[in-house]
Amino acid sequence: MYDVFSIPDFKFPEGFKWGVGTAGHQIEGNNANANRYKEEQERPYDPKGIIVPSGMACNHYNMVEEDANLIKELEFPNYRMSIEWSRIEPVEGQFNEEAINHYLDEIRLLKEKGIGVFLTLHHFTHPIWFDDLGGFSNLDNRKYFERFCEKVVPIYAPYVDNWNVMNETNAFENRADQLRYHALGYHIIKKYSKAPVSTAHSFTMFHPKRQYDVFDRAWADYKDAQANEYFFHAIRTGEVVDLGRDDGFFDRDIKDTCDYWAINIYNRSAVDARCIKTTRKRYTHTYLPLIDMKGFYLDELYPEVMVHQLCRVMDKPVYITENGVACKDDDWRLVCLTLFFSALHDAMEMGVDVKGYIHWSLMDNFEWYSYLPKFGLVDVDFETFKRTPKKSAYFYRDIIRNNGVSQELLRKYLDKLPTLK
Repeated sequence: MYDVFSIPDFKFPEGFKWGVGTAGHQIEGNNANANRYKEEQERPYDPKGIIVPSGMACNHYNMVEEDANLIKELEFPNYRMSIEWSRIEPVEGQFNEEAINHYLDEIRLLKEKGIGVFLTLHHFTHPIWFDDLGGFSNLDNRKYFERFCEKVVPIYAPYVDNWNVMNETNAFENRADQLRYHALGYHIIKKYSKAPVSTAHSFTMFHPKRQYDVFDRAWADYKDAQANEYFFHAIRTGEVVDLGRDDGFFDRDIKDTCDYWAINIYNRSAVDARCIKTTRKRYTHTYLPLIDMKGFYLDELYPEVMVHQLCRVMDKPVYITENGVACKDDDWRLVCLTLFFSALHDAMEMGVDVKGYIHWSLMDNFEWYSYLPKFGLVDVDFETFKRTPKKSAYFYRDIIRNNGVSQELLRKYLDKLPTLK
């Protein structure tokens, strides 16, 4: 059991970079030339309304100035965002100058307001025409990604403070091939920018359901090597080991193509060797369904993941590029933030060189298949698109002002632990 009211006060180092994040497809709306948008139209109709298309999302594409003002008003110093390749090159070989300038204007506006820009070039979505050609599974398509990067990077480079080539390449079956695309993007960015470059990695902890069971432990180790260690090993050495396949390889262009570790981190996954899917529901005593969605991957609170996982990546600086919680009751977000920050601080005291933290997400948005998960510090009315900061937005603002968490600050916003009953 966690008691946030017993956590001692703690501070982060001077110069620690705080911020919030979003992804283009999840907030912009009407991203009609993207592969994910097409897939959404082809999904079977869901009568319960849980699985739905993105539609207008948060209408951010038409509300850039309002959202930039909101970030400024909430005093969030840095903003992680992505550009949509499908808007910039909707037809193969035909660049849309309006879209290019749209993102340039957005980035300039953020910089004018004193907001640092963390830019992601590819956050899960790309043009339909690229997908039809095999996407990242076809290495012959590198010429298209190279052309895209060569087009946009020189334009945005003067304004970008931190780069991610891609987001969570380990989430896909073609993860080994995506490493070559990451390396291609890295080397192009380095031609035009002195800002640090990485690719955000989904750092899931695979926890044996039975801690000392040889089969659960072996399967958890396999899952970890397949999803995590292959990435770090490839960046460190240039060797790509794709477990269970014959297509491992060495590519010197991949070696050292992360200036820092960009870590997306949420919780752990319970691994059960006696289950076909290998992962099962959480322990009954840790089960915490914060939203009305069965089987949601964040139905457990496990802040220790920060310590366990981050202590594995002590060879480079670290940025937390995603972390947050989906919950109906915003008070739970206050609890989770406090615990995650305390665990993050512990990891730093153990030697992890964490330079900054980007909270997911600025606003409630389209979570790839549903609007039910609420990750945002800001509520969005998806009919009127009105933005309303939640209590957690001001709590996070004050944490940034304080560069840490204190009991006085916490009790200003929370007088008792929330409950699901």
